[in-house]
Amino acid sequence: MSQYILSIDQGTTSSRAMLFDENGRAGFTAQKEFSQHFPRDGWVEHNAEEIWTTTLTVVREALAKASDEERNIAAIGITNQRETTVVWDRSSGEPIYHAIVWQDRRTADFCETLRNQGLVSMVTSKTGLLLDPYFSGTKVNW
Repeated sequence: MSQYILSIDQGTTSSRAMLFDENGRAGFTAQKEFSQHFPRDGWVEHNAEEIWTTTLTVVREALAKASDEERNIAAIGITNQRETTVVWDRSSGEPIYHAIVWQDRRTADFCETLRNQGLVSMVTSKTGLLLDPYFSGTKVNW
């Protein structure tokens, strides 16, 4: 029996799932867009539940198109929005706030404050990252 790879691409504007055979040929695919929210200038948010439901939906849709053999999944590959940040409540499993998207610039002033305090090298040495609102560290502080 052949084995297949399920690829999940949870991107900035849509969630997508694809099945690949063991020779890397693309098979069944499903894609679903979701809403982007811009509550203020420079802010970009997604509904974390909508990210989850669209991802689950496209996986189910791609698998529903496949035969029993093609549902023999050997591996799952996942790509995501990288620095988009979601904080979940440990007890309820619910998101505390919307996903703050990698494009969001709401923490630019906080980054500038850290820069003015001479903390750039400390941030870089502890995280390996630049001090920039793109990264999740300052988003969590927000």
